[in-house]
Amino acid sequence: MLCVEELLKLELFQQLPESRLNWICDRAESIKLTKGEILVKEGDIHRGFFLLFSGDIGITRFSEGIEIPVGQHQAPAFFGEIQILTGDLVPVTLRALTDCRLYEITGEEFLIILHECRNFERTIFQTVQKRLRGLESFIRNREKMAALGTLAAGLAHELNNPAAAVIRSLQDLIPAILELERMNLVYGQRNVEKDHTEKWQKAREDGYSFLLNNRLESLTLMDREDALLDWLEDYGVKDAGKLVEPLAAANIQPELLEELLSRWRDDSTELRDMGIRWLALSFDVMMMIQSGLRGAERVSELVKSMRSYSHLDQGAKQRIDIHQGIEDTLQLLSHKLKQGIKVNRVYDRTLPQIPAYGSELNQVWTNLIDNAIDAMDGKGTIEITTVNKWEHIIVKITDSGTGIPETIQSRIFEPFFTTKPIGKGSGLGLELVRRIVENRHRGSISVESEPGKTCFKICLPTNSENSQASTIA
Repeated sequence: MLCVEELLKLELFQQLPESRLNWICDRAESIKLTKGEILVKEGDIHRGFFLLFSGDIGITRFSEGIEIPVGQHQAPAFFGEIQILTGDLVPVTLRALTDCRLYEITGEEFLIILHECRNFERTIFQTVQKRLRGLESFIRNREKMAALGTLAAGLAHELNNPAAAVIRSLQDLIPAILELERMNLVYGQRNVEKDHTEKWQKAREDGYSFLLNNRLESLTLMDREDALLDWLEDYGVKDAGKLVEPLAAANIQPELLEELLSRWRDDSTELRDMGIRWLALSFDVMMMIQSGLRGAERVSELVKSMRSYSHLDQGAKQRIDIHQGIEDTLQLLSHKLKQGIKVNRVYDRTLPQIPAYGSELNQVWTNLIDNAIDAMDGKGTIEITTVNKWEHIIVKITDSGTGIPETIQSRIFEPFFTTKPIGKGSGLGLELVRRIVENRHRGSISVESEPGKTCFKICLPTNSENSQASTIA
C-alpha cells in the first residue's frame, strides 16, 4: 500500500492536506512491471494517473512503421494526466526500461484532486504544457526529417533514369566512335573520288539536321522502317533489322540508298555495305548524344528545382513567386504523381510576388499535395487554382479523393489529430500547415470536403503589412 511519506517525494503532492494524501493512498492501486513489460500502448484507450516511485519508463512512438524513442520517466515521477484531461487515445507507448514499482489512481479520482486544490491544478497544467511542447517539438522535427526523406527518395528516383541514360550513352559512345574511325580509315584507303564522298557526307549532314529539328510520328516511323528493311534485305545487308531504326529516324529514304550504293553492289569487300553501316552508326552516335543531353538536362532541372524549393541561395524572407514554388513541389513529387494522378493547373497569371518565407510555404504545398495523393490512393485528379483578389492571393488545392468526414473537419488542424493508422501519421502535418499560413504569413486556411472532392483554400496577403487575410472569401 502507498504511504504518505512516499507520496510526498513528489513535489506535486506536497501542497495537499494530509487528509487528502491519506485519501489518495487508500485508493491507489499498486502496479509492478518487469523490465521490457508494457504499461500502455500507443493507440490504447487512456487509463488513470500514474505515480512512479522506482525504476525507469521508456516513452516511444511509431513513425513510418518504426518505433522511435521519445523520452523517459525516471522515478519519482507522475504521468497520464494529459489523456485524462483530453479524453484522447494514448499517443505513446510506455515500456519498463528496468523493474518498476508504481501506483495508479482513476481518472475520476485525479479530477477530484485537480478541482479541489488550485496549486495542484496549476502544477498539472504547467506540466501538461511542457510535455506537449516537448512532444510536439520532437514529432515536428521527425515530420520534417520524414518529409526530407520522402523528397530525397523521390529525387533519387527521378535522378536515376536520366543519370542511367547519360551513363548508357557514354558507355556506348566510345566503341561507336572507334568503329567510325576504323570505317573512315578503310574507306580512305580506296581513294574514292571527292564527288561521291561528298554525297555520303551530305546524306549524313541532312540526317543530322532532321534528327535535331524533327520528330516523326510513330506510325510514319514504322512505315519508313518497314520500307528500309525491305530494301536492305533485298540488297543483302546482314543484320539489317539493327540498322533501320537510326536510318528511319534520320529520314533516310530507300531511293537515296539506291543512288549511293549503286557503284558498290558488285564490290566483294566490306565496302559493299559499309556506307550504310557508317550512316546508321553516325546517326546512332547523334541519338546517343541527344539522349545523354536530355538526361543531363533533366538532372539539371531537378537540381534547380531542389535549390529553388529550399531557397538555398536566399535569405529567410524574400519576395517569391507562388507558382514557381508550387511547380518546384510538383517536380519533386513527380514520382508519386505520374503513377495515375492528373494535375490540372488553373493559374491566375496576374499573381504578384509576395513577401514570404519561401521554403516554409513549400512545406505547405508539399503537405497538402502529398495528403491529396494519399487521399486518392495514388489515382485521381488534383486541381490547383490561384486567384489574385483584393491585395491577397488565394491558392486552392482540390483532390478527387474519398473526402474528410464532416464530423472531424473541425479537428483536422489540431495538434496530434490524425485519421491515418498508428505509425503512418503524427497529426502535425496540417497543424504545421496552419501555423505557417496563419502565424508566419498572417494568412488563413480553410477546408471544404465531401465524398469525391476536398478543397483546401489558402489566403495570403500580398503585402506583409496586411493582416486581414482571414476576411477574404
